[in-house]
Amino acid sequence: METRALILLFTLMVPAGCAADQLSAQGWPAVGAPATRAASVERKELRMWMTVGDRRFAITLTDNAAARAFAELLPLTLDMPDLNGNEKHVSLPKTLPTNANRPGTIRNGDLMLYGSNTLVLFYLTFDSSYSYTRLGRVDDPTALAQALGPVSVRVVFSKEIP
Repeated sequence: METRALILLFTLMVPAGCAADQLSAQGWPAVGAPATRAASVERKELRMWMTVGDRRFAITLTDNAAARAFAELLPLTLDMPDLNGNEKHVSLPKTLPTNANRPGTIRNGDLMLYGSNTLVLFYLTFDSSYSYTRLGRVDDPTALAQALGPVSVRVVFSKEIP
């Protein structure tokens, strides 16, 4: 009986390990992957870069389906017009999965999805009643408003430092 239980346990563990390896190879931790492995992969792989002119910003992506789908689109060079003096927005070439909620307060550096295909980058903090799917956040948004300015800008999103 113990041998059967061990064989069953081993059989269940092997596919989980394979799935973790396959997803890790794609840059994302598998559900149920060991915490230490997932944490080390997450720190490295859930990061991307945004370049505006000669300024570069690190972005930490949220661990959700929308952020993973966005990362699959990279690299992207987007001309982002200004809206309301607090955000840049652009339609993406593809719809992304959504899990929208009302954050209440939008923060400087929030990278969000409005609807299923509008990328929004906020450069001021303010209260909002709109619903968004969170994609990530600029790690240090201190100079973000200055870099983006109140006009249309070209923004490059990439997995690697350009």
